[in-house]
Amino acid sequence: MSTTQERTAEQDLPYDVFSRACPSRGTLEHVTGRWGALTLGALYQGSFRFNELRRRVDGVSEKMLAQTLHALERDGLVHREAQPTNPPRVDYELTALGREVAGRLLALIECVEGRMDEVLASRERYDERRTPTA
Repeated sequence: MSTTQERTAEQDLPYDVFSRACPSRGTLEHVTGRWGALTLGALYQGSFRFNELRRRVDGVSEKMLAQTLHALERDGLVHREAQPTNPPRVDYELTALGREVAGRLLALIECVEGRMDEVLASRERYDERRTPTA
């Protein structure tokens, strides 16, 4: 095969998140955004009702959690189960794909949490270099 005909593994992928028009970019945004990441991480622990999940993801507004859950459900990462009860009961849980994505995301979260002392020290050094002396 000539040099012009050789293809890399990246070129053979059907999706490329680095391409502006690639639909995987939107899913990556849903997964790695602040509320998406925290919602997936929380749901990795099991099924939650909406208000339970809102309490678990401290600081998220009702509106943002609803939008996040809709996006994650649309992407096939979250399953919404509405129970025909009075009052209605709605539970959220991860799909198989959602569990895989959340597992990888939790590894990143654990890495960040485990290295926060280094991050905080680095921030302090950075800020000291940027602060003008009197």
